Amino acid sequence: MNWSKSIFFAAALFAVTQTQAQDNLINALKGNASDNSKEGFKFTEVINLGNTSIKDQGSSGTCWSYSGNSFLESEMIRMGKQPVEISQIYTARNTYIEKAKNFVRLHGDQAQGDGGQLHDVLTIFKKYGAVPREVYTGLPDGQTRNNFGEMSPLLQGITENVAKSKKPSKDWLKAFTAAMDSYLGEVPETFQYNGKSYNPRTFADQVIGINPSDYIGISSFDEHAYYKPFVLLIPDNWSFESFYNVKINDLTDIIDNALENGYTVAWATDVSEKTFSWKNGVAFVPEKPIEQMNKEEVDNLFNGPKTEANITAAQRQEAFDNYSTTDDHGMHIVGLVKDQNGKEYYIVKNSWGASNDYKGYMYATKEFVRYKTISLLLHKKALTKNMQKQLGV
Repeated sequence: MNWSKSIFFAAALFAVTQTQAQDNLINALKGNASDNSKEGFKFTEVINLGNTSIKDQGSSGTCWSYSGNSFLESEMIRMGKQPVEISQIYTARNTYIEKAKNFVRLHGDQAQGDGGQLHDVLTIFKKYGAVPREVYTGLPDGQTRNNFGEMSPLLQGITENVAKSKKPSKDWLKAFTAAMDSYLGEVPETFQYNGKSYNPRTFADQVIGINPSDYIGISSFDEHAYYKPFVLLIPDNWSFESFYNVKINDLTDIIDNALENGYTVAWATDVSEKTFSWKNGVAFVPEKPIEQMNKEEVDNLFNGPKTEANITAAQRQEAFDNYSTTDDHGMHIVGLVKDQNGKEYYIVKNSWGASNDYKGYMYATKEFVRYKTISLLLHKKALTKNMQKQLGV
């Protein structure tokens, strides 16, 4: 196959808009900070469920894989298993293969890039299995953090050229996979783990041991029928997966019931708000819009608990429709705390390393979660019997 100059033009064009997006997001959120935030909050732990160590996704848009696999690792803990660090990049590379096939079949009319959805982790687990991170890191020799800045636009250039061709070659996927192999390394067909030999399928089934059909995606939008499935129309839902639609207050009721019964929750959300501060480790919905605040109020946003607005379903829908709420990031809800005033916040495990005030964790208010959640992923049994009946699951 003749790789023309257009591939490299595409690589240059998309390098900034795709592979640097995650770095830009993190750097922007570091600006939403107050030097005295941690001293202003006094959190008391209510629930803190088992979870594995904080990871760093590096310069890659793979938060959904990190948070989704963190969720599966917590599921292993819940089931009484010894958790294993699952290879996030194995999940991501196989997702890229499936996305590329869809992209070509749709003649290029679909989003590309590093992004994905939480359910992609289960889709790949079911189709490709899983491997431990120690077997497949996806890191070239001498590299300690993901950096997809060169690989991602090259892969996108390949699929775009294939989609533009009148008759795609049957070998294009081999070239696509070979390009990933050159950056991430080849996946071993078999490997040793704790003295036993496995392949990705047997490792997923025998060691991790989860059933993908036991899990359910939840969202909440006023324009869809409640308690029915619908296709969530966001660019990263490349597989056109359906989610069950619930009412806005159900979102936090579902999370609360899950946590109280020992189940963690994977969480996709919008983190572009100025009241989401990675550095300070706090996210909330201010009573007054940022645009109406004076400088002193803005400077003190994170110096202690604040009164919040009460968000309606209509406001939530409007924010989604006007792009105020966007599908930015995937994280993992592992517990609950109360501040000194008794307000509850979820303990959120992130994948940006341990560089913030709470060593890689954050605290998000329930109002923020109701307002800015894109979707939830959790075990069906984490739902109340009544909710299971309403959804028909």
